[in-house]
Amino acid sequence: MFENVKQFLVDELRVKAEDITMEAELAGDLGINSLELAELVLACEEKFNVVIADEEVHHLNTVGDVVKYLEEHSN
Repeated sequence: MFENVKQFLVDELRVKAEDITMEAELAGDLGINSLELAELVLACEEKFNVVIADEEVHHLNTVGDVVKYLEEHSN
């Protein structure tokens, strides 16, 4: 799951691969803004067949948070 999220961040949001760790903060460390976070959420919903509620998005602060959420909620 981590590799899938990492690949999206590299390919779509042009984040440097070496900066992406489970502990990396989406906004603080990777420079992801709110629009890019929305893109990430939509891509994850489509790719992993999950629905990420708006109130859950605010809890996705690190790459690890995204990975954990997807692991717990994907089919």
